[in-house]
Amino acid sequence: MTPQAVLAQPFTLPNGVVIKNRLFKSAMSEALGNRERAPTPELVRLYQAWADGGVGLCVTGNVMIDRRALGEPGNVVIEDDRHLAELKAWAQAGTRGGTQCWVQLNHPGKQSPKGLNKETVAPSAVPFRDDMKAFFATPRELTDAEIHGLVERYGRAAGIVKQAGFTGVQIHGAHGYLVSQFLSPHHNRRTDEWGGTAEKRRRFVLAVYRSMREHVGPDFPVGIKLNSADFQRGGFTEEESLDTIRALAEAGIDLIEVSGGTYEAPAMTGIKADQAAPVKDSTRQREAYFMAFAEKARQAVKTPLVVTGGFRSSQGMAAAISSGAVDMVGLARALAVEPALPQRLLNGQEPTHVIKPIKTGIKFIDKMGLLEVTWYTGQLKRIGKGEAPKPSESALWVFAKFIAHQLGVGQKKRSPTKLRAS
Repeated sequence: MTPQAVLAQPFTLPNGVVIKNRLFKSAMSEALGNRERAPTPELVRLYQAWADGGVGLCVTGNVMIDRRALGEPGNVVIEDDRHLAELKAWAQAGTRGGTQCWVQLNHPGKQSPKGLNKETVAPSAVPFRDDMKAFFATPRELTDAEIHGLVERYGRAAGIVKQAGFTGVQIHGAHGYLVSQFLSPHHNRRTDEWGGTAEKRRRFVLAVYRSMREHVGPDFPVGIKLNSADFQRGGFTEEESLDTIRALAEAGIDLIEVSGGTYEAPAMTGIKADQAAPVKDSTRQREAYFMAFAEKARQAVKTPLVVTGGFRSSQGMAAAISSGAVDMVGLARALAVEPALPQRLLNGQEPTHVIKPIKTGIKFIDKMGLLEVTWYTGQLKRIGKGEAPKPSESALWVFAKFIAHQLGVGQKKRSPTKLRAS
Protein backbone atom coordinates (compact mmCIF):
# COMPACT_ATOMS: atom_id res chain seq x y z
CA MET A 1 0.00 0.00 0.00
CA THR A 2 1.13 3.54 -0.63
CA PRO A 3 1.70 5.76 2.41
CA GLN A 4 -1.42 7.79 1.64
CA ALA A 5 -3.48 4.60 1.38
CA VAL A 6 -2.26 3.46 4.80
CA LEU A 7 -3.07 6.85 6.35
CA ALA A 8 -6.50 6.96 4.70
CA GLN A 9 -7.70 3.71 6.28
CA PRO A 10 -10.57 4.14 8.76
CA PHE A 11 -10.01 2.88 12.29
CA THR A 12 -12.67 1.44 14.59
CA LEU A 13 -12.29 1.77 18.35
CA PRO A 14 -13.28 -1.23 20.51
CA ASN A 15 -16.54 0.54 21.42
CA GLY A 16 -17.52 0.74 17.74
CA VAL A 17 -16.71 4.42 17.11
CA VAL A 18 -15.20 4.85 13.65
CA ILE A 19 -12.40 7.35 12.96
CA LYS A 20 -12.25 8.22 9.28
CA ASN A 21 -8.45 8.03 8.87
CA ARG A 22 -5.27 7.41 10.86
CA LEU A 23 -4.27 11.06 11.35
CA PHE A 24 -4.62 12.32 14.92
CA LYS A 25 -4.32 15.98 15.86
CA SER A 26 -2.69 16.01 19.27
CA ALA A 27 -3.59 18.67 21.80
CA MET A 28 -1.95 22.09 21.78
CA SER A 29 -2.96 24.82 24.17
CA GLU A 30 -4.75 27.48 22.12
CA ALA A 31 -5.34 30.06 24.90
CA LEU A 32 -8.32 31.39 22.92
CA GLY A 33 -10.85 31.54 25.71
CA ASN A 34 -12.42 34.86 26.67
CA ARG A 35 -12.38 36.59 30.09
CA GLU A 36 -15.30 34.41 31.19
CA ARG A 37 -13.22 31.32 30.24
CA ALA A 38 -15.62 30.45 27.41
CA PRO A 39 -14.75 29.47 23.82
CA THR A 40 -14.45 32.39 21.39
CA PRO A 41 -15.27 32.77 17.68
CA GLU A 42 -11.52 32.55 17.05
CA LEU A 43 -11.45 29.11 18.66
CA VAL A 44 -14.39 28.00 16.54
CA ARG A 45 -12.63 29.25 13.38
CA LEU A 46 -9.43 27.40 14.31
CA TYR A 47 -11.20 24.06 14.75
CA GLN A 48 -13.19 24.55 11.58
CA ALA A 49 -9.86 24.95 9.78
CA TRP A 50 -8.53 21.70 11.24
CA ALA A 51 -11.73 19.77 10.53
CA ASP A 52 -11.77 21.06 6.96
CA GLY A 53 -8.07 20.19 6.72
CA GLY A 54 -8.90 16.49 6.79
CA VAL A 55 -7.72 15.19 10.17
CA GLY A 56 -9.45 12.06 11.44
CA LEU A 57 -9.41 12.74 15.19
CA CYS A 58 -8.84 16.23 16.57
CA VAL A 59 -8.07 16.67 20.29
CA THR A 60 -8.54 20.11 21.81
CA GLY A 61 -5.88 21.67 23.99
CA ASN A 62 -5.82 22.19 27.73
CA VAL A 63 -9.44 22.74 28.74
CA MET A 64 -9.26 23.30 32.48
CA ILE A 65 -11.59 21.88 35.10
CA ASP A 66 -11.15 24.72 37.62
CA ARG A 67 -11.08 28.45 36.88
CA ARG A 68 -8.85 28.93 39.92
CA ALA A 69 -6.20 26.75 38.27
CA LEU A 70 -5.27 27.95 34.78
CA GLY A 71 -2.26 26.65 32.90
CA GLU A 72 -2.00 29.69 30.59
CA PRO A 73 -3.88 32.95 30.13
CA GLY A 74 -6.85 32.35 27.86
CA ASN A 75 -7.64 28.77 28.87
CA VAL A 76 -11.22 27.61 28.38
CA VAL A 77 -12.68 26.22 31.62
CA ILE A 78 -15.51 23.71 31.98
CA GLU A 79 -16.94 23.60 35.49
CA ASP A 80 -20.65 23.48 34.62
CA ASP A 81 -23.01 24.23 31.73
CA ARG A 82 -22.89 28.04 31.92
CA HIS A 83 -21.12 28.25 28.53
CA LEU A 84 -22.96 25.38 26.86
CA ALA A 85 -23.98 27.44 23.82
CA GLU A 86 -20.37 28.43 23.07
CA LEU A 87 -19.20 24.86 23.65
CA LYS A 88 -21.82 23.57 21.21
CA ALA A 89 -20.60 26.00 18.53
CA TRP A 90 -17.05 24.78 19.10
CA ALA A 91 -18.12 21.14 18.90
CA GLN A 92 -20.08 21.74 15.71
CA ALA A 93 -17.04 23.31 14.04
CA GLY A 94 -14.65 20.61 15.24
CA THR A 95 -16.80 17.73 14.00
CA ARG A 96 -17.35 19.01 10.46
CA GLY A 97 -16.91 16.45 7.70
CA GLY A 98 -17.18 13.49 10.04
CA THR A 99 -14.15 14.52 12.09
CA GLN A 100 -13.93 13.13 15.61
CA CYS A 101 -13.34 15.99 18.07
CA TRP A 102 -12.40 15.13 21.65
CA VAL A 103 -11.85 17.61 24.49
CA GLN A 104 -8.67 17.30 26.51
CA LEU A 105 -9.41 17.99 30.17
CA ASN A 106 -6.59 19.18 32.37
CA HIS A 107 -5.47 20.73 35.64
CA PRO A 108 -1.97 22.30 35.67
CA GLY A 109 -1.11 21.53 39.26
CA LYS A 110 2.21 23.27 39.98
CA GLN A 111 2.92 23.85 36.28
CA SER A 112 1.35 27.30 36.02
CA PRO A 113 3.29 30.56 35.59
CA LYS A 114 3.65 32.88 38.57
CA GLY A 115 0.94 35.51 38.85
CA LEU A 116 -1.67 33.67 36.83
CA ASN A 117 -3.51 32.04 39.74
CA LYS A 118 -3.94 33.01 43.37
CA GLU A 119 -1.97 29.90 44.32
CA THR A 120 -0.73 26.68 42.77
CA VAL A 121 -1.40 23.23 44.19
CA ALA A 122 0.16 19.83 43.59
CA PRO A 123 0.39 16.37 45.16
CA SER A 124 3.37 17.60 47.20
CA ALA A 125 5.08 20.94 47.83
CA VAL A 126 8.04 20.26 45.54
CA PRO A 127 9.62 23.36 43.95
CA PHE A 128 10.85 23.68 40.37
CA ARG A 129 14.57 23.49 39.65
CA ASP A 130 16.56 26.63 40.48
CA ASP A 131 16.65 28.17 37.00
CA MET A 132 12.84 27.99 36.73
CA LYS A 133 11.86 29.28 40.17
CA ALA A 134 11.59 32.81 38.79
CA PHE A 135 8.73 31.65 36.57
CA PHE A 136 6.97 29.02 38.71
CA ALA A 137 6.03 29.17 42.38
CA THR A 138 6.46 26.33 44.85
CA PRO A 139 3.01 24.72 45.13
CA ARG A 140 0.89 23.99 48.17
CA GLU A 141 0.21 20.31 48.89
CA LEU A 142 -3.37 19.26 48.17
CA THR A 143 -5.54 17.94 51.00
CA ASP A 144 -7.33 14.61 50.69
CA ALA A 145 -10.69 16.39 50.45
CA GLU A 146 -9.38 18.62 47.65
CA ILE A 147 -8.17 15.58 45.72
CA HIS A 148 -11.61 13.97 45.89
CA GLY A 149 -13.11 17.27 44.76
CA LEU A 150 -10.80 17.40 41.75
CA VAL A 151 -11.76 13.86 40.76
CA GLU A 152 -15.41 14.90 40.72
CA ARG A 153 -14.56 18.03 38.69
CA TYR A 154 -12.98 15.89 35.98
CA GLY A 155 -16.09 13.75 35.77
CA ARG A 156 -18.52 16.66 35.76
CA ALA A 157 -16.55 18.41 33.01
CA ALA A 158 -16.56 15.23 30.90
CA GLY A 159 -20.34 15.09 31.17
CA ILE A 160 -20.62 18.66 29.86
CA VAL A 161 -18.26 17.78 26.99
CA LYS A 162 -20.64 15.03 25.91
CA GLN A 163 -23.68 17.27 26.34
CA ALA A 164 -22.08 19.93 24.11
CA GLY A 165 -21.78 17.52 21.19
CA PHE A 166 -18.10 16.63 21.22
CA THR A 167 -17.40 13.00 20.31
CA GLY A 168 -14.97 12.07 23.07
CA VAL A 169 -12.79 13.24 25.94
CA GLN A 170 -9.10 12.87 26.77
CA ILE A 171 -7.39 12.97 30.17
CA HIS A 172 -4.16 14.97 30.04
CA GLY A 173 -1.84 12.65 31.96
CA ALA A 174 1.42 13.82 30.36
CA HIS A 175 3.89 16.72 30.19
CA GLY A 176 4.11 17.44 33.90
CA TYR A 177 0.56 18.60 34.60
CA LEU A 178 -1.45 17.44 37.64
CA VAL A 179 -2.22 13.84 36.63
CA SER A 180 1.41 13.43 35.55
CA GLN A 181 2.54 14.94 38.86
CA PHE A 182 0.55 12.35 40.81
CA LEU A 183 2.21 9.56 38.81
CA SER A 184 5.74 10.89 39.33
CA PRO A 185 7.75 9.95 42.43
CA HIS A 186 9.66 13.23 42.00
CA HIS A 187 6.53 15.38 42.30
CA ASN A 188 4.40 13.06 44.46
CA ARG A 189 6.01 12.43 47.84
CA ARG A 190 2.81 11.71 49.72
CA THR A 191 2.53 8.84 52.20
CA ASP A 192 -1.27 8.54 52.25
CA GLU A 193 -3.56 6.62 49.86
CA TRP A 194 -2.44 8.85 46.94
CA GLY A 195 1.30 8.22 47.14
CA GLY A 196 4.22 6.29 48.58
CA THR A 197 4.18 3.44 46.05
CA ALA A 198 3.73 3.28 42.28
CA GLU A 199 0.33 1.62 42.77
CA LYS A 200 -0.86 4.40 45.07
CA ARG A 201 0.46 7.09 42.72
CA ARG A 202 -1.76 5.55 40.01
CA ARG A 203 -4.90 5.88 42.13
CA PHE A 204 -5.56 9.47 41.08
CA VAL A 205 -5.60 8.83 37.32
CA LEU A 206 -7.74 5.71 37.78
CA ALA A 207 -10.16 7.66 39.98
CA VAL A 208 -10.35 10.41 37.34
CA TYR A 209 -11.11 7.81 34.65
CA ARG A 210 -13.86 6.18 36.74
CA SER A 211 -15.41 9.57 37.48
CA MET A 212 -15.47 10.45 33.79
CA ARG A 213 -16.95 7.09 32.86
CA GLU A 214 -19.72 7.53 35.42
CA HIS A 215 -20.67 10.87 33.84
CA VAL A 216 -20.45 9.90 30.14
CA GLY A 217 -21.59 6.28 30.13
CA PRO A 218 -19.99 3.12 28.70
CA ASP A 219 -20.01 4.00 24.99
CA PHE A 220 -18.58 7.54 24.92
CA PRO A 221 -14.83 7.47 24.10
CA VAL A 222 -12.48 8.30 26.97
CA GLY A 223 -8.78 8.43 26.16
CA ILE A 224 -5.60 9.56 27.86
CA LYS A 225 -2.35 11.24 26.91
CA LEU A 226 0.38 9.61 28.96
CA ASN A 227 4.12 10.07 29.34
CA SER A 228 6.34 7.17 28.31
CA ALA A 229 8.67 8.71 30.90
CA ASP A 230 9.37 12.13 32.42
CA PHE A 231 13.04 12.14 31.29
CA GLN A 232 13.78 13.69 34.68
CA ARG A 233 15.90 12.31 37.50
CA GLY A 234 13.66 10.59 40.03
CA GLY A 235 10.64 10.94 37.77
CA PHE A 236 8.07 8.65 36.18
CA THR A 237 9.87 5.74 34.45
CA GLU A 238 9.05 3.57 31.45
CA GLU A 239 8.35 0.61 33.72
CA GLU A 240 5.87 2.64 35.77
CA SER A 241 4.28 3.94 32.59
CA LEU A 242 3.76 0.41 31.26
CA ASP A 243 2.17 -0.62 34.55
CA THR A 244 -0.12 2.44 34.35
CA ILE A 245 -1.06 1.53 30.77
CA ARG A 246 -1.95 -2.00 31.87
CA ALA A 247 -4.12 -0.65 34.70
CA LEU A 248 -5.91 1.80 32.41
CA ALA A 249 -6.47 -0.89 29.78
CA GLU A 250 -7.98 -3.17 32.39
CA ALA A 251 -10.22 -0.31 33.55
CA GLY A 252 -11.51 0.13 29.97
CA ILE A 253 -9.74 3.18 28.53
CA ASP A 254 -10.53 3.56 24.82
CA LEU A 255 -7.34 5.11 23.41
CA ILE A 256 -3.85 5.83 24.76
CA GLU A 257 -1.66 8.56 23.27
CA VAL A 258 2.03 8.16 24.10
CA SER A 259 4.22 11.22 24.62
CA GLY A 260 6.87 12.23 27.14
CA GLY A 261 8.59 14.97 29.10
CA THR A 262 7.64 17.98 31.24
CA TYR A 263 8.31 21.74 31.19
CA GLU A 264 11.56 20.95 33.01
CA ALA A 265 12.57 18.24 30.50
CA PRO A 266 10.56 18.84 27.31
CA ALA A 267 11.21 15.59 25.42
CA MET A 268 7.94 16.05 23.49
CA THR A 269 9.63 18.87 21.55
CA GLY A 270 12.72 16.90 20.56
CA ILE A 271 14.72 18.02 23.59
CA LYS A 272 15.47 15.22 26.04
CA ALA A 273 16.46 14.98 29.69
CA ASP A 274 17.86 17.52 32.11
CA GLN A 275 20.73 18.63 29.88
CA ALA A 276 18.43 19.47 26.94
CA ALA A 277 20.29 17.15 24.54
CA PRO A 278 18.62 16.38 21.21
CA VAL A 279 17.15 12.90 20.73
CA LYS A 280 19.54 10.40 19.16
CA ASP A 281 19.91 9.89 15.40
CA SER A 282 18.37 6.40 15.38
CA THR A 283 15.20 7.84 16.85
CA ARG A 284 15.12 10.61 14.27
CA GLN A 285 15.51 8.07 11.47
CA ARG A 286 12.35 6.36 12.66
CA GLU A 287 10.86 9.86 12.99
CA ALA A 288 8.62 9.27 16.04
CA TYR A 289 10.33 10.12 19.33
CA PHE A 290 8.49 7.45 21.35
CA MET A 291 8.07 4.51 18.94
CA ALA A 292 10.38 2.19 20.88
CA PHE A 293 8.19 2.63 23.93
CA ALA A 294 5.01 2.20 21.88
CA GLU A 295 6.29 -1.20 20.77
CA LYS A 296 6.64 -2.20 24.42
CA ALA A 297 3.15 -0.87 25.16
CA ARG A 298 1.73 -2.85 22.24
CA GLN A 299 3.18 -6.01 23.76
CA ALA A 300 1.51 -5.13 27.06
CA VAL A 301 -2.03 -4.21 25.93
CA LYS A 302 -4.44 -4.44 23.00
CA THR A 303 -5.82 -0.94 23.63
CA PRO A 304 -5.54 1.38 20.58
CA LEU A 305 -2.32 3.39 20.68
CA VAL A 306 -1.19 6.71 19.20
CA VAL A 307 2.36 8.11 19.18
CA THR A 308 2.86 11.87 18.92
CA GLY A 309 6.14 13.67 18.31
CA GLY A 310 8.73 13.69 15.56
CA PHE A 311 6.86 12.60 12.45
CA ARG A 312 8.13 14.41 9.35
CA SER A 313 6.94 12.43 6.31
CA SER A 314 4.03 10.35 5.08
CA GLN A 315 6.39 7.41 4.70
CA GLY A 316 7.46 7.62 8.35
CA MET A 317 3.85 7.87 9.49
CA ALA A 318 2.73 4.94 7.33
CA ALA A 319 5.68 2.84 8.51
CA ALA A 320 4.67 3.38 12.15
CA ILE A 321 1.13 2.20 11.46
CA SER A 322 2.17 -0.69 9.23
CA SER A 323 4.51 -1.95 11.96
CA GLY A 324 1.47 -2.68 14.10
CA ALA A 325 2.92 -0.81 17.09
CA VAL A 326 0.45 2.07 16.76
CA ASP A 327 -2.99 2.53 15.25
CA MET A 328 -2.83 6.26 14.54
CA VAL A 329 -0.07 8.88 14.23
CA GLY A 330 -0.21 12.08 16.23
CA LEU A 331 0.58 15.47 14.72
CA ALA A 332 0.64 18.75 16.62
CA ARG A 333 3.16 21.47 15.83
CA ALA A 334 2.99 20.74 12.10
CA LEU A 335 -0.73 21.55 12.16
CA ALA A 336 -0.04 24.90 13.81
CA VAL A 337 1.92 26.03 10.77
CA GLU A 338 0.04 23.98 8.16
CA PRO A 339 -3.57 23.28 9.24
CA ALA A 340 -4.47 21.52 5.96
CA LEU A 341 -1.52 19.12 6.23
CA PRO A 342 -3.75 16.01 6.65
CA GLN A 343 -5.36 16.64 3.28
CA ARG A 344 -1.92 17.05 1.69
CA LEU A 345 -0.77 13.74 3.15
CA LEU A 346 -3.93 11.97 2.02
CA ASN A 347 -3.33 13.38 -1.46
CA GLY A 348 0.18 11.92 -1.57
CA GLN A 349 1.99 15.19 -0.87
CA GLU A 350 4.59 15.88 1.81
CA PRO A 351 4.62 18.58 4.53
CA THR A 352 5.61 22.05 3.37
CA HIS A 353 7.48 22.94 6.57
CA VAL A 354 10.12 21.08 8.60
CA ILE A 355 9.37 21.24 12.32
CA LYS A 356 12.38 21.98 14.54
CA PRO A 357 12.71 22.90 18.23
CA ILE A 358 12.02 26.60 18.85
CA LYS A 359 15.17 28.33 20.09
CA THR A 360 16.08 31.85 21.23
CA GLY A 361 19.81 31.16 21.46
CA ILE A 362 19.64 31.65 25.25
CA LYS A 363 20.32 28.24 26.80
CA PHE A 364 18.21 28.38 29.96
CA ILE A 365 15.19 29.68 28.04
CA ASP A 366 15.59 27.08 25.30
CA LYS A 367 15.47 24.31 27.92
CA MET A 368 11.95 25.36 28.95
CA GLY A 369 8.97 23.64 27.39
CA LEU A 370 7.08 26.87 28.06
CA LEU A 371 8.84 28.52 25.12
CA GLU A 372 7.43 25.97 22.66
CA VAL A 373 3.95 26.33 24.12
CA THR A 374 4.08 30.11 23.82
CA TRP A 375 5.41 30.19 20.24
CA TYR A 376 2.89 27.71 18.88
CA THR A 377 0.03 29.31 20.77
CA GLY A 378 0.80 32.46 18.78
CA GLN A 379 0.44 30.53 15.52
CA LEU A 380 -2.93 29.15 16.61
CA LYS A 381 -4.13 32.65 17.40
CA ARG A 382 -3.21 33.75 13.88
CA ILE A 383 -5.28 30.94 12.36
CA GLY A 384 -8.15 31.78 14.71
CA LYS A 385 -8.12 35.35 13.42
CA GLY A 386 -8.26 34.12 9.84
CA GLU A 387 -4.58 34.93 9.21
CA ALA A 388 -1.90 32.65 7.78
CA PRO A 389 0.60 31.06 10.18
CA LYS A 390 4.07 32.64 10.38
CA PRO A 391 6.67 29.83 10.59
CA SER A 392 9.58 32.33 10.60
CA GLU A 393 8.42 34.27 13.68
CA SER A 394 11.26 35.07 16.11
CA ALA A 395 11.26 32.87 19.22
CA LEU A 396 13.05 35.58 21.24
CA TRP A 397 10.42 38.14 20.30
CA VAL A 398 7.62 35.75 21.29
CA PHE A 399 9.27 35.03 24.65
CA ALA A 400 9.78 38.75 25.32
CA LYS A 401 6.09 39.39 24.65
CA PHE A 402 5.18 36.55 27.04
CA ILE A 403 7.32 38.00 29.85
CA ALA A 404 5.85 41.48 29.27
CA HIS A 405 2.36 40.01 29.49
CA GLN A 406 3.18 38.14 32.70
CA LEU A 407 4.58 41.32 34.27
CA GLY A 408 1.39 43.09 33.26
CA VAL A 409 -0.71 40.39 34.91
CA GLY A 410 1.29 40.80 38.10
CA GLN A 411 0.85 44.57 38.08
CA LYS A 412 -2.91 44.23 37.58
CA LYS A 413 -3.14 41.84 40.53
CA ARG A 414 -1.30 44.37 42.73
CA SER A 415 -3.27 47.41 41.58
CA PRO A 416 -6.29 48.33 43.78
CA THR A 417 -7.81 50.27 40.90
CA LYS A 418 -7.62 47.28 38.61
CA LEU A 419 -9.05 44.99 41.28
CA ARG A 420 -12.09 47.23 41.74
CA ALA A 421 -12.67 47.43 38.01
CA SER A 422 -12.62 43.66 37.45
